[in-house]
Order: sequence, then structure tokens, then C-alpha cells
Amino acid sequence: MVPALIVFGITYVLLFTFQKLRPYIAIGSAVVFSVMCRFTLSDIWGAIDWNVLMMIAGTMGTVYLFIESKMPDLLADIIIDKVPNVKWAVVWLSLFAGIISAFVDNVATVLMIAPVALDIAKKLKINPVAMIISIAVSSNLQGAATLVGDTTSILLGGALDMTFLDFFWYKGAPGLFWVVQAGAVASAFILMWLFRKEKQPIESHNRTKVHDYFPTVLLLGTIVLLIVASFIPNKPAETNGYICMALMVIGVLRELIVKKNKTIIRDVFKEIDFFTLGLLAGLFVVIAGIEDKGVIDAISQLFLKLGNNKFVIYTVIVWASVLLSAFIDNIPYVATMLPVVMSLSSQLGMEPTLLAFGLLVGATLGGNLSPIGASANITGIGILRSEGHEVKTRDFMRIGVPFTLVAVLAGYILVWLFW
Repeated sequence: MVPALIVFGITYVLLFTFQKLRPYIAIGSAVVFSVMCRFTLSDIWGAIDWNVLMMIAGTMGTVYLFIESKMPDLLADIIIDKVPNVKWAVVWLSLFAGIISAFVDNVATVLMIAPVALDIAKKLKINPVAMIISIAVSSNLQGAATLVGDTTSILLGGALDMTFLDFFWYKGAPGLFWVVQAGAVASAFILMWLFRKEKQPIESHNRTKVHDYFPTVLLLGTIVLLIVASFIPNKPAETNGYICMALMVIGVLRELIVKKNKTIIRDVFKEIDFFTLGLLAGLFVVIAGIEDKGVIDAISQLFLKLGNNKFVIYTVIVWASVLLSAFIDNIPYVATMLPVVMSLSSQLGMEPTLLAFGLLVGATLGGNLSPIGASANITGIGILRSEGHEVKTRDFMRIGVPFTLVAVLAGYILVWLFW
């Protein structure tokens, strides 16, 4: 375990220090853990979440077609017409991203909303970094709002045998959806404060004309099919990834056959961010390595030594989850911790709802503390990098830290009061 902790620590120090080399660092660390853990090729293949990678690649391709159709320009024009200044544009875009993310994967949400923010930034000639970061952290926040919002929500629903509607009202009390909305409202005030000086007026422009609505249909089809797929029992783990890839292929084939665009395959391939895909693939194997060496399990066992005070245990679970999820993937963490909170609840003679909900609030929102704590954050930074903007850790944390602390605090209080 000690060598695994050392390698894990070095990996994340390097990731924070050498941001332009992140995928190479992650893949290199993955190789080290593969040797340490004696992973076979089958183990490595199984550790990588191909569903997430296919969703990112497929949605990036569809989003490229969406951008080329000029629909983001039109949406940007509509928002410019409705809001008085940049501050309100950021707040409303972030809230809109959160609403979508409650029903669709966080990464897909960022990929869909980011082009609108980028277009607004280009029209106003301002730096889009803070806008994209705000959209990413808002997407992460709403992932815990519904059963289909995030993988961690699905894990929680399975452990507590929850239905889709249980996230709205559970055993006579308001469900997690309303807890998350309280966090969203509180964090919106944080964004208003952070962007209080961004009062550049937004003037009306001539609205862009869109002549091809098929890419928009593809993007909306992605959302609808992802929601429908969430209700299908016993579906393949990569179903969402297949949906995103299939719709991208449909869009490419239409461009190739109907519109005779001979360069479309090359153009779409160039738009897929392999930098981000490589970083995520390496991190998936790294997380599998520390799991194999018992690091996550050892951390979980610490909670069993806190005694019988419900409030203390609940508090430690929430805030330790926030801290840990800022640096390690929250999916294996939640999967490991759910049996622990179920056992703790049984020993304390209480329903598991309080500790389980506290775990989800802490683990889901904790990823917003760091730029590599959540896939949506990594994706947002990847989009900015492809546009020529390098995001420093301090730039991300200037927004992520206050946003996370306020949102978690709201959820922490409400979950305790309700449950």
C-alpha cells in the first residue's frame, strides 16, 4: 500500500505541475500501476471506462457538426438579446447547463453548452476561461439531482433500491433533487459575486441564420436517447457511449453522402480531443491500481473508528468525501463507501438514508475543488485548450473552491435537517 500511495501522490503532484503533459503523466502512471499490480491486458481494458470515453468522442463529433451548422451562433444571439451584461450571461448559462446535467451525463452537457459560451466570448472579445469553468462546475453539481444524472446517483439508487421519483420525494421527505437545487441557488450567488465586475454591456446583434437543423436534431436526439436509455433495465454498460457514437456516425455519413463533404471524416477526427481521452484513460487505470492495493478500502475503514455519534460520523463522511473526491475519481470511492455507510447505519440502528445521501452530496460535489476531480472539469479544460487557452490550477480553484464549499454546505445542512 505504501508504494502505491507514493506513486499516487507523485502522479497528482505532476498533473498539477505540468499541465501540458497531463495525458503522458497519467498514462505513464497507469503503466507503473499495471506493473505493480500485475494487471493483465484484460484488467487494463476493464479498468478503463469505455462508456465515458465513447460518450466524449461521439458527442465531440456531433458538437462539431452542431457548431458548423451555426446553431451556437444563433443561441448566443438569443442570450445576448435577453441579458444585460456578461455577469448575467455566465449565471444563466451555468444554470441552464445544470438543468440539462440533471438528466444527461455531465461531460455531454459541457460539450453541448460550451460552444454557446465560446461564441458569446468571441462576439464580446473576452476570455472564455471563467465562463467554461462555471459551466463545468454547475454540471457536476446537478449530477446528484436525479437517478440518471451521474454514475454515483445510479450507484446510490441501486444500494437503496430507489426509483427515479424517489430522488424528488423519498419516504415522506424532500429528496436529493431539492437538496441539490438549494445548492445550485446558493452557488449562483457565488457566481454573481465572482463576476460582479463583468458588467460589459451585451448589445443586440443581427441574428445568425441557420440553414441546416439536422445537427441540432442529432444533439437533441442524443439527449432524448440518453434519458430513454436510463430507464432500460439490464442494458450494456456502454449503452450511452454507443448512442453518442452512433449519432455522430449518422451525422458524418449524412455529410459524406447527402452533402458530398469529402473532408468531413478528417475534420471530425481533428475535433476529437485525444489529449482529454488519453488523460482520462490513464486515470481510470491509476484508480484501479490504488483500489487493488487497498488504498481506498483503508481510507474507508477509518470511518469505522469514529464511535457512535451520528452527527460526527455524518459530518466526517460528507467533508472527507469532498476532500477525497477532489483528487480521486468519485465512482470507485462511492462504490467502496456505500457498503461502509450501510454497515455503519446498521450498527447505529438507523436508516442508511442520512449517511448515504451525505456520501453522495460530498463525493459528487467534491470533484469541483480541483481541475482533475471530475470528468466534466477535464473536458471543459480540454475544450479551452483546443481554443488556445491554457487553464492554470489557480484559475480553476478561484471559481471551484467557493462554488463547492457553498453548494456542499447547503446540501450538508438540508440532508441533516430532512433525514
